[in-house]
Amino acid sequence: MRQIEKERADAEYSIGELAAEFDVTPRAIRFYEAEGLLAPRRDGQRRIYTPRERTRLKLTLRGKRLGLTLSEIRDLIDMYEPGQDERPQLERFLAVLETHKAALERQREDIAAQLAEIAAFEKRVRKQLGSRKRS
Repeated sequence: MRQIEKERADAEYSIGELAAEFDVTPRAIRFYEAEGLLAPRRDGQRRIYTPRERTRLKLTLRGKRLGLTLSEIRDLIDMYEPGQDERPQLERFLAVLETHKAALERQREDIAAQLAEIAAFEKRVRKQLGSRKRS
C-alpha cells in the first residue's frame, strides 16, 4: 500500500501509471477523456496527466461507484474551483445523491414485491406438485 503523500503541483502521470493506480484499463481512461471528464496534456502521442487530472479520475470513479451518470459526474467536477466556495457543489452533490437514493429505494421495493410474488407462486406450484404425487 502506498504511503499517502501530498501531491506536488508539477507531478506528472502516464496513462499506464493511472490505470495501475486506480485498477482500470487505459481504454477506460481514454473513454473518460473522450467524455470530457479528463483533459491530459499531449506530447506527441503520449498523454501526460497532472494532479488535477488524477483527482478528476478519482472523483469520476467514485461517482461511478455511487451510480452517478457520466453527465452528473462531469457537472459536479466542473463546478469545483480550488479556493472558491464549495457550497454550491456540495448542495448539487447532495441533491444528486438524494435522487439516486430514492431511485434505489424504489428498486428495492420493486424487488421485494417481485420476491414476494415469486414466493407465492413457488408455494402454489409446490402445493400442486404435492397433490399430484398423491393422485
